[in-house]
Amino acid sequence: GNDDWKETLEEHDVIKEKLQQEGTERLETRAPVIVIMGHVDHGKTRTLDAIRSTHVMEGESGGITQHIGAYQVEKNGRGLTFIDTPGHEAFTVMRSRGAKVADIGILLVAADDGVQPQTKEAADIIRAAKLPFVVALNKIDKPDADPNRVLDQLAEIGVNVDEWGGNIPLVKNKKKTGLGIDQLLETLILVADVEKDKITANPHSRAAGTIIEAHVDKGAGAVATMIVQNGTLKLNDWLGIQGAAYGRVRAMRDWNGKNLTEAIPGTPVKILGFKVPPVVGDIVEVPEDPRSLEQKKVKPSRQVAETFTAAKAVSAEGGEGQKKI
Repeated sequence: GNDDWKETLEEHDVIKEKLQQEGTERLETRAPVIVIMGHVDHGKTRTLDAIRSTHVMEGESGGITQHIGAYQVEKNGRGLTFIDTPGHEAFTVMRSRGAKVADIGILLVAADDGVQPQTKEAADIIRAAKLPFVVALNKIDKPDADPNRVLDQLAEIGVNVDEWGGNIPLVKNKKKTGLGIDQLLETLILVADVEKDKITANPHSRAAGTIIEAHVDKGAGAVATMIVQNGTLKLNDWLGIQGAAYGRVRAMRDWNGKNLTEAIPGTPVKILGFKVPPVVGDIVEVPEDPRSLEQKKVKPSRQVAETFTAAKAVSAEGGEGQKKI
C-alpha cells in the first residue's frame, strides 16, 4: 500500500488554528461532518442512499438530488453532514493540504465478506487522523453472513467493538430493508455528543472552509462545493485561497439545489462565482479586506484551463446554458 498519507497527517490544521484564535466563549456546536470508509463494494453507496432517503431535510424540493459531494440530513432535530466523495480521496488529498474536514468516521464492513485489505487501510487512515468512529456491519441478512467471524477479524486489526467489550460502537444493517439506518444515525449523534467540545465553530466570524468537490461547468464556469467550517458564508463574499483572489460568491445552493443567502458552519454548499477553479482540499477564507488578496492568475492544470477558457467563451457569447447550474 501507498503510505504517503501517513506523513501528511502530521501537517498543521488551518481551520483548527482559526478556531483556536476565536476564544472558546464564542464557539457554538455545529453539525458534525461524517465520512464513510471501507472496502469498495461493502455497501457504501447503498448506505448513503438509505440515509438520504430516510431523513432528507425538511423542505426537500422533491426533484433529483444534485450531486455536490456532500449532503445534510436531520435526525431528532439535529443536522448531520455526510461527505459523499471517495473516502480515500476525502482524506488523503485534503489532509495533504492541511485540511481536516471530517469529525466522525464510519467503518463499513460487509458481514458476508469480512475484513479486506481496504478495510484495514480505511481503519488505519481513520485512526491516524484520530477520528472517533462507528463500525457499521452491513448485509447481516445475507445467508452467508457470519457477524461473529467478522468481529473476530476486526479485533485482529485492533478494532474492538462494544459488543465484544471494546469501546467502538457497532451498528448492524440489513441489506434489503436498510434496517439499522435509524440506529446508525442515533449512534452518530451519541458520538457527536461525546465529541461536542471539538465539533464547534463561531458562526459570527468570516467564513472559512474546505473544498470537497470542484469542476468546470459549460454554462456556469468553475463550480465548487465547500463545507463551511467556521463563520457564516454570505452572498457576494470574496473568496480567498492562500492569500489569492479566487472570485466572489455569486450564488450558493444547498444539496437540494435550493438557493441560499447564507451558509452556517457544518453546511455543505455549492458555490458559483469562482474566477479560477479551486481544487479539492483547498481552504477558502473570506478576507477581512478583499484588497489584501493578490490578484494573481493562478495557473490551473492545462486541461482545466482549456475547459475553463472554452466555458468562458461560451458564456461571453451569451450561451444558452448560462443560468443553469
